[in-house]
Amino acid sequence: MKIKEIAFYDRPSERLIKYGAGVLSDYELLAIVLGKVKDASILEFTNKLLKKYNLNKIYDIGFEVLKKECNNDKVAALKILSLIQLCKRYGTLVNGGFNKKEIKSAKDIFDMFVNRVKDYNEEHLYVVCLDTKNCVNKVHRICIGTLNASLIHPREVFKAAIKENSFSIMLVHNHPSGDPAPSEEDIEITKKIIETGEILGILVLDHVIIGKDSFWNWLDFKS
Repeated sequence: MKIKEIAFYDRPSERLIKYGAGVLSDYELLAIVLGKVKDASILEFTNKLLKKYNLNKIYDIGFEVLKKECNNDKVAALKILSLIQLCKRYGTLVNGGFNKKEIKSAKDIFDMFVNRVKDYNEEHLYVVCLDTKNCVNKVHRICIGTLNASLIHPREVFKAAIKENSFSIMLVHNHPSGDPAPSEEDIEITKKIIETGEILGILVLDHVIIGKDSFWNWLDFKS
């Protein structure tokens, strides 16, 4: 059914305004976000799409396949992928450290980052800046690409830490292979950053490597 064929008061947008977003189905919410899709009734399209794919599966199929599912509507495909990524980042904000939640373990860091980095095709190295209560002040991405100890200078890591007046930091990066086991470079980088932190008086609490469904961390490795 086309939206124009639905009584005005019963259209998804009007029901959202009157009753809140919680009363709408997934496909109705997606229809509101998209607005329209090339050569299709928006409600019929979103209903069909979500019956074929869950939201997480939509993200996994990638842009090119999704564009074909959207009748080659590039804008619609981009909107859907952007929406899902925003949802992931919102989950990170709520469930991770950005809400001033105390970081108590490497698992907290894993929960905070896994949805952000697990789909990356390259390694991303972050420094998590913490205050005296182990709450997150700021997260800085230091580099993108295969980590190389000869190219990653502690200056970049501690420049971010000093800027945020950090009491301590944690290093985080992902392994696109899905296997969080550290490489020799990972171990070398960790040692170098820890040694520099000792000189500067900024404690390096841990280095967490995130795989697809698991993680490795320096603290447990050294125990």
